[in-house]
Amino acid sequence: MIVSSASNLFVVGGEWKPSWTAGAAEEAEAVAAIPCSGHGRAYLDGLVLNGHEPVCECNPCYSGSDCSKLSSDCAANAGSGDPYFLEPFWMKHAASSAVLVSGWHRMGYSYSDGTYISELLVQYIRKLHETAGNAVTEGKYIIFGGGSTQLLSAAVYALSPNSSVSPAKVVATAPYYSVYRTQTQFFNSRDFSYEGDTTLWKNISKNDNTRFIEFVTSPNNPDGKLTKGLVQGSNVKTIYDRAYYWPHFTAIPSPADEDLMVFTISKLTGHAGTRFGWAIIKDEEVYEKMLDYVGLNTMGISREAQLRALKLFDVAVEGEGREIFEFGYTTMRDRWMRLKQVLSKSSRFSLQKLSSQYCSFFKRDRDPTPAYAWVKCERQQDKNCNDVLVAAGINGRQGSVYSADNRYVRLSLIRSQDDFEILINKLKTLVAKDQ
Repeated sequence: MIVSSASNLFVVGGEWKPSWTAGAAEEAEAVAAIPCSGHGRAYLDGLVLNGHEPVCECNPCYSGSDCSKLSSDCAANAGSGDPYFLEPFWMKHAASSAVLVSGWHRMGYSYSDGTYISELLVQYIRKLHETAGNAVTEGKYIIFGGGSTQLLSAAVYALSPNSSVSPAKVVATAPYYSVYRTQTQFFNSRDFSYEGDTTLWKNISKNDNTRFIEFVTSPNNPDGKLTKGLVQGSNVKTIYDRAYYWPHFTAIPSPADEDLMVFTISKLTGHAGTRFGWAIIKDEEVYEKMLDYVGLNTMGISREAQLRALKLFDVAVEGEGREIFEFGYTTMRDRWMRLKQVLSKSSRFSLQKLSSQYCSFFKRDRDPTPAYAWVKCERQQDKNCNDVLVAAGINGRQGSVYSADNRYVRLSLIRSQDDFEILINKLKTLVAKDQ
């Protein structure tokens, strides 16, 4: 009997030698072995040269056939939230995280039980949350979506009263993730409408029967703070976006136990391109309505995406999750401390204030490790902080994207190490000019 030492998932009986998998494995390893000077990657589905030679896709500011040329006048990419900071972890775990998909893998619309959801993957998700200690799943339903984006929309649909006479008012507290507003407005439903910041609705009458749906991101995007809902009342439904509630981004004081919580693989493992998210739901009726939404919208989530998620989660739970969360935490702590050190030398810029906190996963107090820096320009004349940084060769996202003042700008700390080093160097130069 052969048991894969890299995985707990699969056991194959009898003696076995690779046949049809050998060629695919050789092709994948050959492309993965292309070095690209450590500043880029070659991919099986990337561009090719002369019809067959894979081309290096370079990190921002790097160029050349092998990505070895660094452009000194290139702007730092701190706007995108692509979570490349976990790439070194997965390169170290190349064997255990790889998955080969046969040409006949899951060709049908559904699994053998007639659903669009892998029950084995559901089990692994429950195990993941038990390992991280960040969410209660017992007695709750789990649904999959195309990243968290699709599930956020499905949740609004499921929580709305189906009434054009009295549509639900969708709200959030600034600064907040802009998709809550843009997606709600885009779908332009008769059953719900976006109604702005929660501060406009905190004092609603107890006799007001209007349905409110409040988005709460905790930890918050962009400032990394642990937050709670603000609108009170029996007719208020809350969607908790828990994308960043993992030990590498925040302390886990206790398992989250809200009625509707949304998670995504992109911020857990870094695989944003897989487009896989899940929601943990207490109420069966809400669960069924969200199932209907995802079923009608996309007929479920790609079977290949679910297979890849299963393989990645299998690695993540190894050793009670210590390795991936330690790696993520150490990386983000180093970046946050270096950023604070640079900006502490300037009176022109300030960072959000975050404190160390006890974490039930690490069983100790831990330093802040937010995914983003929420930078404020303190000078009266710097009314648009993003313009100040762009002039210094730093591309972030201005405060108005998050319904905040443009004296703020969000800088991403979760991109590649190359991106982070360019950002730090640009900030050092900017701060030095002001001294």
